[in-house]
Amino acid sequence: MRIMRYVGLACSTALLLAGCAKGEQGTKESAAGSSAAPAAAAPAPAPAPAFSLADVAGKWQMRAVPESGKDTTATTYVLTATADTTGWLITFPSGLKVPLHVMASGDSVMSTTGTFASQRRKGVKVKTENTFRLSGGKLVGTTIAHYSNAGADSVLHLRTEGTKIP
Repeated sequence: MRIMRYVGLACSTALLLAGCAKGEQGTKESAAGSSAAPAAAAPAPAPAPAFSLADVAGKWQMRAVPESGKDTTATTYVLTATADTTGWLITFPSGLKVPLHVMASGDSVMSTTGTFASQRRKGVKVKTENTFRLSGGKLVGTTIAHYSNAGADSVLHLRTEGTKIP
């Protein structure tokens, strides 16, 4: 009787091991089969080249027009841009030269001026904040003018666009 138990136990163990071996082999085959057929992922697009101030260095003929309101007269000036943050300058047709404090961030150039005599409003002082970016070979953006002692009419938003002077 003991022998029968051992033989039965041995047969059961052999069958169990055989079943497990087939299950492992099936698992290996299905794992191998699934890893052999994945679709290749498309490569990520190359990042856009980093913007630098050198991209806008040169002289630009600029035109700023109020975004809304009755006054649609353009303010024109020449923007002199350099490859770094020094030497940026606005020159108005009147001959007034206004230095700019410049910073590049992302795809934009931001600049501010100190207070100067407004070219739009005679006898009024103004300081400006500008944001520009390159678009289609043009320098485009916005200008916000902050007028001194102008009461409720102390801020003017302008659309600004410029073309490079050859």
